[in-house]
Amino acid sequence: MRLNDLELRDVTKWEAAGITLPRYDRQAVRQATEASPVWMHFGAGNIFRAFPAKSMQMLLDGGLETRGIVVAVETEEEDTIFAPHDNLTLLATLKADGSIEKTVVGSIVKSLKLDGGKEQWDRLAEVFAKPSLQMVSFTITEKGYALHGADGGVWPDVAKDFADGPASPVSFMGKAASLLYARYLAGASPVAMVSMDNCSENGTRLHGAMLAFAEKWAENGHADAGFAAYVNDGAKVSFPWSMIDKITPRPDESVAKMLAATGFEDTQITITSRHSHAAAFVNAEEAQYLVIEDDFPNGRPALHKAGILFTDRATVGKVEKMKVCTCLNPLHTALAVFGCLLGYTKISDEMKDADLVKLVEKIGYAEGLPVVVDPGIIEPRAFIDEVLGVRLPNPFMPDTPQRIACDTSQKVPIRFGETLKAYAANGMDVTSLRAIPLTLAAWCRYLLGVDDKGNTFAPSPDPMLETLQARLAGITLGNTDGCREKLRTVLSDPVYFGVDLYEVGLGEVAEDLFEEMASAPGAVRKVLEREVRA
Repeated sequence: MRLNDLELRDVTKWEAAGITLPRYDRQAVRQATEASPVWMHFGAGNIFRAFPAKSMQMLLDGGLETRGIVVAVETEEEDTIFAPHDNLTLLATLKADGSIEKTVVGSIVKSLKLDGGKEQWDRLAEVFAKPSLQMVSFTITEKGYALHGADGGVWPDVAKDFADGPASPVSFMGKAASLLYARYLAGASPVAMVSMDNCSENGTRLHGAMLAFAEKWAENGHADAGFAAYVNDGAKVSFPWSMIDKITPRPDESVAKMLAATGFEDTQITITSRHSHAAAFVNAEEAQYLVIEDDFPNGRPALHKAGILFTDRATVGKVEKMKVCTCLNPLHTALAVFGCLLGYTKISDEMKDADLVKLVEKIGYAEGLPVVVDPGIIEPRAFIDEVLGVRLPNPFMPDTPQRIACDTSQKVPIRFGETLKAYAANGMDVTSLRAIPLTLAAWCRYLLGVDDKGNTFAPSPDPMLETLQARLAGITLGNTDGCREKLRTVLSDPVYFGVDLYEVGLGEVAEDLFEEMASAPGAVRKVLEREVRA
């Protein structure tokens, strides 16, 4: 079985393989979408194909929508997972009970290249300018919205776009702003620009980027001054906040083999120029949450009928803070750091380790819940129950601590720093915390690139890795002389922890834990066991 429209006509062989097919006429949907598109998406990676695109398929299957999604692909590798397969995806949902739900997702009916030359660009601009377009969504990672580097300077490609105008943009945000400008010039129809990326106040970040381009282009004489007013008019262009949650690891070889055993042939996994993994299939967990601020000036698809939650901005912020600061992300980061140190390669295997289970239980229930933000529409304790009882232990999810450990320096200030701030703001005893400072000290220990057995490993990609390792240079496993002075340059920096750990009373605690964990092979396990059983 090959993944394309022609092959899908032989329904019986797909059904025999236990694969569910779209229950609508894709050609009719494609034609309706071409005439009056309602949804365009940028960055069609695993989570988008496994969740929002699947949600749209539910509506199409039920006859609740008649138009699909147009995707803008950025790289050649992304294009190879769409064009040869008629924009279809095979979704393998890996359930905790061992069953696997296999679904062909066909709601993406058109893909266009951002860097495909003038013809492709003109077609993108044509879609963007259609009055029928209701929403433009993004899953491009948190870094995709950045216009400035760590030093505060504007990225070179962004600076070039600021100077040259919207005609031939090279940066991702510049391209998005240029297409939005095309919509403005075509009559300034309303639209919602919806970031679905896993970062705080994502809609505000996207708005800030679009406004920066609009103002710079007007200042440089490249755009009408009214474009900035259009971007700033919420009745015309909205930038809703959202919170998305679904674990979608990179395509896994074991899943590919399982699919191949059913007769499915398109199992090749491609490593992209950005070192990501792409395939015609996506493997994902069953649990999923998407909460979006209900601010759509041109209407929206009926996604609430597919389980997506729509609410006000304040509630989205609360859900995001609950998940990121308490109920999932801190637990994930703790498992990532300790998993790398203790030699684990699967998150689910870590959840068989009694010490690690006690660690994340302490972080979530004992130390996080006392200051959790309750959003009202999702109950925090029940959320943690599902995370620890169902999601993370799922043995069929090929997720790794090494993947989760990517960009940890960007995550720690939010995933742990916000809890420390909440303790201080509420007059609570920060020094009563043990699991959180243990995890922060373990992250510093992880930066040495040596596991608990004394074997070297390559820390996962992180924009601050080189800087942090330079600050800890000279500290080695078994040789911690002078480590406290070096540690102080890291532990006192709010950039990494959201607070100065010494000011809140945890600096010396983290020093002690780090020094002990770096004292000898086996010390990480020894300290972990002692601290979680205390």
